[in-house]
Amino acid sequence: MLFERQKRLLAFLTAHDGELGNRDFQKLLFLYCVTAEECPTYDFVPYKFGGFSFSSYADKRRLTEQGLLADAERTWKLTQNGKAAATVPLAIRTKMQLFAKQYAHLRGDALVAEVYRRYPYYAIRSEIAAQVLKRDTKALEAIKKARPSSTPGLCTIGYEGLSLEAYLNRLVMNGVTLLCDVRRNPLSRKYGFSKGTLSKSCEGVGIHYEHMPELGISGDRRRALASQADYDALFAVYEREDLPKQKEALAKIRRWVEGGERVVLTCYESLPEQCHRHCVAEALEHATDHKWPVMHL
Repeated sequence: MLFERQKRLLAFLTAHDGELGNRDFQKLLFLYCVTAEECPTYDFVPYKFGGFSFSSYADKRRLTEQGLLADAERTWKLTQNGKAAATVPLAIRTKMQLFAKQYAHLRGDALVAEVYRRYPYYAIRSEIAAQVLKRDTKALEAIKKARPSSTPGLCTIGYEGLSLEAYLNRLVMNGVTLLCDVRRNPLSRKYGFSKGTLSKSCEGVGIHYEHMPELGISGDRRRALASQADYDALFAVYEREDLPKQKEALAKIRRWVEGGERVVLTCYESLPEQCHRHCVAEALEHATDHKWPVMHL
């Protein structure tokens, strides 16, 4: 059983003769998603070589396991079964074929340079920008200006409803330098948000990851939450009985901010009032003479 996005990935490769190198694939997929799709199949983050989709690589692993892509580290290559599984509506297939024809002349550094010039934000962490743009000072300056500034402070964010890439972009665009995971058990059925993957992904975009399970709330205390009143009652107990025991954890976060970090507290819920992270943020606000305006991203 394939997801629709995975069928589109296979069809995209079909439109490009069934095989592309890693870098060309990512840049072409990026251009296709941002220019040809109203609702992009994949989101991207600024990474080592420009726009990159962690989710597409997760799909590559799954499709390889199913025998639909060849087991090749440096290329994306369809197998015969993969070609047969690339079933998308005719309109989408035609759009992909037109896109492939439009960009058939662009590969390698020329393709990367084109993407960097058009979308400088996605090149802010590139290790090859100076190389591929050479003496294009205008493009290099645009990349420099696209880098978000960062000031010490405290933010919060929930990943509910966000792809991993959209979540990371929100952090990068707001100048976050340190992500503090305040879940008791940092596991998720949603791709990208279990501790190992999230930590690695954060480091890839220049954000340090820290896990503080002592600030979390156990799952059994959250099972009967049906209304905002239920949440408020839970958080009242958390503020009265749990947080006073976590003075060292709170002090550690304060030291991060006072040391120049822009810290974001993260958990699942999109609404801060339905997540204990807002209690942690308020405790930090009240525990210092220095006022940090807390931003809920």
